[in-house]
Amino acid sequence: MASKRRTHHRGPIILRDAQIPNRTADAALLAPAVDNDWLHQDPWRVMRIQSEFVEGFGALAELGPAISIFGSARTKPEDATYTMAESIAGSLVNEGFSIITGGGPGIMAAANKGAREAGGTSVGLGIELPHEDGINEYVNLGMTFRYFFVRKTMFVKYSLGFVVMPGGFGTLDELFEALTLVQTKKVFSFPIVLVGKEYWSGLIEWIRASAAQSHMINMSDLDYLTLVDTPEDAVEAVTNGIHRLANARRAEENAQLRGDI
Repeated sequence: MASKRRTHHRGPIILRDAQIPNRTADAALLAPAVDNDWLHQDPWRVMRIQSEFVEGFGALAELGPAISIFGSARTKPEDATYTMAESIAGSLVNEGFSIITGGGPGIMAAANKGAREAGGTSVGLGIELPHEDGINEYVNLGMTFRYFFVRKTMFVKYSLGFVVMPGGFGTLDELFEALTLVQTKKVFSFPIVLVGKEYWSGLIEWIRASAAQSHMINMSDLDYLTLVDTPEDAVEAVTNGIHRLANARRAEENAQLRGDI
């Protein structure tokens, strides 16, 4: 009869055979450190990731209703889209919203400037990058993250809508992250407004003619996007979208209470 195999439990992890450690977790913890390699190992990174989530949630928990504005860090103050971002942010503050951006230069600085000058809360969620100088001067509530995915969680968790100005890969990443979460119903739908018809229409047409026609997405998925050209239309699209979706959510909740769905 085969001998019974030794089994070692480490929390939810089961170890057998050569995987069984030679010393206990307490012994490993109390052993004198011979180098600092552990600072760069994945278990320690998990602790840093956890601390970023805790700090982010703590900083933004009492923010109130907010709108995220995305766009290029390369946009110059003399660019018309910079002025548009300022105007949109200021108008949204006047509608009772805080403004969240990536905290960097370009469109982010423009939106933070518009929010601050309108007397609102101007949030900048920065990211450690070699080519950026940190949080811009217009932020009055800021935090810098090591990890993109933690930072993106903060945008989604604390924003009721997204305004997307012209931008590059980072802006596209944030746009499609939001679209994917709405499409897969990982979040309750929120308005996503693209500002600049000339800039965005080529992308929209490609999605319609290629992705949708190839049945990679449903044609109705394009309804998640609203394309506008002016600051006034952007603010109207966001605010109307928030009210419409809030009413739809209340109707769904009432239907669930009645047992209709």
